[in-house]
Amino acid sequence: AKKLLCFSGSSRKDSLNRKLASAAAKSALSMGMQATTIDLADYPLELYNGDLEQQSGLPAAASQLQTLFAQHDALIIASPEYNGSFSPLLKNTLDWISRPPAEENEGLKPYQHKVAGLLAASPGGFGGLRGLVPLRMLLGNLGVTVVAAQLAVPGAHNVFNDVGEIEDERTIQGLDRVLQSVQATRIEST
Repeated sequence: AKKLLCFSGSSRKDSLNRKLASAAAKSALSMGMQATTIDLADYPLELYNGDLEQQSGLPAAASQLQTLFAQHDALIIASPEYNGSFSPLLKNTLDWISRPPAEENEGLKPYQHKVAGLLAASPGGFGGLRGLVPLRMLLGNLGVTVVAAQLAVPGAHNVFNDVGEIEDERTIQGLDRVLQSVQATRIEST
């Protein structure tokens, strides 16, 4: 069974995308996959700066995330949309993770042989869909295989109940499609 690392590109406590990432992890578990949910708020990273990296090396949070990425087969990312793109938090986190540890020159190692499924939730009518286009492109540039199936949840404030479960049948089906696609995608290990 695939091991999924589920997280949101938002650190807001009541973020719809955090709820969506948690719901994805629960669904994955019910499908027989393993799933870990992390909160990027627990891995605070300064804005990427090459001088900072040279002086102090990789921040501890970046090293911890590299290890987590390495331990999982797939990434499930619930991404908020900021002005038609994804969040600065998500960009900065993915950039730090791509930096090689001091003793290695292979920065993209945490992304090798990874599959990703993309989700978005928004109160608006597009459900954060526009932000998934540049996110898909970035992950592709990092060597991640992003499955074609994706889920954007419009009117997402009406989709979750009080305990963060999805109550909308179409959303549940869409989420399951993404997870099944991630589960079915085989990556050749070299």
